[in-house]
Amino acid sequence: MQLLIKKYSIIIILLFNTQLVVAQQSIQHLKNFTVCINENEMNLYNLVMQYRQQNGLPIIPLSPSLTYVAQTHCKDLVVNKPKTANCNLHSWSSNGSWSSCCYTADHKQATCMWNKPRELTDYKGDGFEIAFHIWRSDNATYTVTPQEALNGWKGSQGHNDVILNKSIWNSISWNAIGIGIYQGYATIWFGSAKDNNLEMQECK
Repeated sequence: MQLLIKKYSIIIILLFNTQLVVAQQSIQHLKNFTVCINENEMNLYNLVMQYRQQNGLPIIPLSPSLTYVAQTHCKDLVVNKPKTANCNLHSWSSNGSWSSCCYTADHKQATCMWNKPRELTDYKGDGFEIAFHIWRSDNATYTVTPQEALNGWKGSQGHNDVILNKSIWNSISWNAIGIGIYQGYATIWFGSAKDNNLEMQECK
């Protein structure tokens, strides 16, 4: 059954004891793009934050800039298909206002990922992505669910380590996070820098 997606504005989550208090807002970044987060993406954000809380970790502020990057990459993966046999899900096509790259398993193109928030937004820090793809025969209309994406990442040690700040990520504090879901793809972008200098307006 095809999911009905409702557009919601960016939601800021504050932690009071164990409760999430949600305030709907929309964000316009200084580079004059407008970004909204839909219901599916918001549910994924909440699931990831709940998972972090269960492991004694703090909530990460939702970033309009990194959400824009995440959503843009999901659409690039669907529309332009930069992923090939040799280029993994962190690859970007040449059909956009960004630098293209074939991201290989040896991570030699890591700067292509790190630089994307600065290429697309005014975010000053590096970006670190985890990506998920589910293939189905009705992939053109199917939208990956938040639980499918999170379960996929939890089942991969490398991706799980990013979410829970384990292993090589244990000395890093995530201060910004962005969520993107489009058809069979989901991406989350993490950053240690805060997302500042934002203008607020209603999302249409």
